[in-house]
Amino acid sequence: MSNILLIEDEAAIAETLVFALRQASFEVEHCRLGREGLAALARSQPALVILDVGLPDIDGFQVLRQLRAQDDIPVLMLTARSEEIDRVLGLELGADDYVAKPFSPREVLARVRGILKRTQPVPALAGSNVLRLDEAGARIFCAGQALLLTRYEYLLLKTLMQAPARVFSRSQLMDLVWTHEVSQERTVDTHIKSLRAKLAALAPGPELIQTHRGLGYSYQP
Repeated sequence: MSNILLIEDEAAIAETLVFALRQASFEVEHCRLGREGLAALARSQPALVILDVGLPDIDGFQVLRQLRAQDDIPVLMLTARSEEIDRVLGLELGADDYVAKPFSPREVLARVRGILKRTQPVPALAGSNVLRLDEAGARIFCAGQALLLTRYEYLLLKTLMQAPARVFSRSQLMDLVWTHEVSQERTVDTHIKSLRAKLAALAPGPELIQTHRGLGYSYQP
């Protein structure tokens, strides 16, 4: 759930936006004044700021200047002024988007979602610097290159990577990887040998898959 800071002095607009954002599962903190908003920014880290230009104490452009001097939080500007020069000034000062009043809450929500989608970081792939797991794409990268793996090689290496340093016995790996398949424990050794060859071709050096004699195998990032 993303936290939104709304800096808007018009009560009717603020109430409408707070309601719409909370209905869309955002957490919202509302401030009426620019200085109040800057103080809120100093004590918290919202995912996005919705900032009105026409505030009663300091205008939104001043708030934006101070915000950008210390942070790169995404900012959506609200204004009753639709002149091009105002929009250009806001964008040049670092605003991510601009909405002119009057607007619908649906439009603001769409802009908020669009900004968050563009600015939120892509989740890091799991694993070490040498070996990384992209579970959503069912791929494993070694030294930045996608490994060409069979189904069971992928499942075996994924199982080991998801529990670094844990020692799995052959029977445990059979149960976790081959599940309902009827295979011999020697199958694990064959696949480990194949995986080691593929890893060594891309990342020569210490073995990432360790053998524990009489116990089994582990992944050592």
